[in-house]
Amino acid sequence: MSAHVYFEIHASEPQRAMGFYGTLFEWRFEPAQGAPVPYWRIDTGGARGGLLQRPAATPPAECGANAFVCSFETADLDASTERVRNLGGTIALPKFAVPGVCWHGYFLDTEGNTFGLFQPDSGAA
Repeated sequence: MSAHVYFEIHASEPQRAMGFYGTLFEWRFEPAQGAPVPYWRIDTGGARGGLLQRPAATPPAECGANAFVCSFETADLDASTERVRNLGGTIALPKFAVPGVCWHGYFLDTEGNTFGLFQPDSGAA
């Protein structure tokens, strides 16, 4: 089985989220024609994704976890962290080492969604 990736971002204010991710990652958003709800396809230049209006303020109790955290590679984690803050995002878990692999951090976007950023570094300790 191949491991193709498709991710979705749920947003309370889709236009605000598109501004955040469009500026942070230079992603492009295109309205999906014929979708049953307002939906935008995300062109990341790599993985495929979509963005939609958050369907509920909180998930139903029986659904368990309400997130699947995606982490994105960056060439400079410190600079990207500053960009997240400047765009209205917040730091959820500051930069930490995954020894011998990368530097990693977790953030909240403008919609309260958690995402990760990592900078490959075999010397991370």
